[in-house]
Amino acid sequence: MKRVILLIATNIAVMVVLSIVASLLGLNRYMTGNGLNLGTLLGFAAVMGFGGAFISLMLSKTMAKWSTGARVIETPSNDTERWLVHTVQKLASRANLPMPEVAVYEGEPNAFATGPSKSNSLVAVSTGLLASMTEEEVEAVLAHEVAHIQNGDMVTLTLIQGVVNTFVFFLARVVGYLVDNFLRRNDEESSGPGIGYMVTVIVCEIVFGILASAIVMYFSRQREFRADAGAATLLGGARPMVNALRRLGGVAAGDLPQNMAASGISGGRGGLMALFSSHPSIEERIGALEHGR
Repeated sequence: MKRVILLIATNIAVMVVLSIVASLLGLNRYMTGNGLNLGTLLGFAAVMGFGGAFISLMLSKTMAKWSTGARVIETPSNDTERWLVHTVQKLASRANLPMPEVAVYEGEPNAFATGPSKSNSLVAVSTGLLASMTEEEVEAVLAHEVAHIQNGDMVTLTLIQGVVNTFVFFLARVVGYLVDNFLRRNDEESSGPGIGYMVTVIVCEIVFGILASAIVMYFSRQREFRADAGAATLLGGARPMVNALRRLGGVAAGDLPQNMAASGISGGRGGLMALFSSHPSIEERIGALEHGR
């Protein structure tokens, strides 16, 4: 629950900060002073929505290393590290990918893949995952992460986030303009956005941001199914991935930092919170693999 709340809050906070910046720069007054220019507003919203999403993508590897304390294996220092690098290299070759960076970080069982492109990516596993799984199961997890890179999931989710951010930004200002005009309908001397506009925009960004998070998380769950299927293809069968998921279902998966939550191997929720979960439940993922969906 805490991770879900933080995920929603982070996305909303980004939009609110962008709104404050727009207000300080006078852009809100420029767009609404003589009537709302929807074309200009949509273009501005796209720049703000996609700009933030792509900045996050460009910084994804750096932020992942910093937030998890992941140590990239430059030169393997033991048999486990040599096996990790060799296994990722083998899987990347099967997926026709350049070799990703391989890293290890301290923590409970989890793993993630990130990076701005297929040629500039990172695969990281936790010490807890290495300690709690067999080599076959760890290889399945690594195959899942390599499949994320092969599918271009980091870029895909960034584009989806950019689209929903754009419409949150756009719709919040359209509603804010309408509410502001209604509140000041008898005030002919005022021009530009008033307090009604500012308050309505912030409230709408919070409400629309929650709805947008549900949309983004839906697509995130779909990419997990595809990555599981991709791992099965790379490994020549679904059984290793099924075994790895069953193992994950029996251990307490470690929470990743908030900016990495959607990148981990596990993290599914049940009930209403499933709408805001970046991962399907373990049971759903196993069922999809076993039935070839």
